[in-house]
Amino acid sequence: MDEETLPLFVLPMVLFPGELQELRVFEPRYRQMLDTCLLDERPFGLVMNDPFEPTNGWDGPRRHGCEAIILNHETKGVNHFITITGGRRFFIDEIIEPALPPLHDPSMADLIEDGMVPDLNALIERIPSDHPHHRLYISGNVTYLEEEGVLDEAEQATLRDITSRLILQAGQGMNIDESVLEDWINSICAEQISHRRTSIYNVAALCLNNLEDRQQLLACHTVTEAMHELNTHVQGLFGEAE
Repeated sequence: MDEETLPLFVLPMVLFPGELQELRVFEPRYRQMLDTCLLDERPFGLVMNDPFEPTNGWDGPRRHGCEAIILNHETKGVNHFITITGGRRFFIDEIIEPALPPLHDPSMADLIEDGMVPDLNALIERIPSDHPHHRLYISGNVTYLEEEGVLDEAEQATLRDITSRLILQAGQGMNIDESVLEDWINSICAEQISHRRTSIYNVAALCLNNLEDRQQLLACHTVTEAMHELNTHVQGLFGEAE
């Protein structure tokens, strides 16, 4: 297993391997992180936040996250818009605190004038010269997790059944012709489902919206655990719809 120090984007979101997402980056700490990632052509880690485990005053990260690979980047004013795809899952072995606390910390009060947030340079200048690093964002020493195990025919059939039920449920609610729905089902199943473990995440991305449900699936160690986790949440979803 590979191990490295990874910049961490900590927010109420869970990214699955292979999943596409778009983000707007506007906080100074994450603009600094993005500059580093773009300059070095490297990914960052996207991790769900944990308000009960703060890190230098910020929400800390959960221990399991997913590598975020930048596919596209645009800048509009102080905002950065990026398209990312999920890469490898990882476990955070050690959390590295950001160099400064949040702006609501009393020690940062003098940086806010007329309610205006200080710019990136002003924040960097506030970092003590003897601080071990100048990163405003949380980072971590992580271990990438190997996607061990493959899906047997029965497990692939279960994923196809879940996908079929999801599409039929959504399509019938919009009065879409069944023949069209059948074509969609066949196309999506052929594209998203195979013997690879990532097929579980492909299907989960279609139906799991609850962050805790997504986090629990991301943290599963084995194919059997991940299939059980997905089935549990999906059956609850169908049960509520019935």
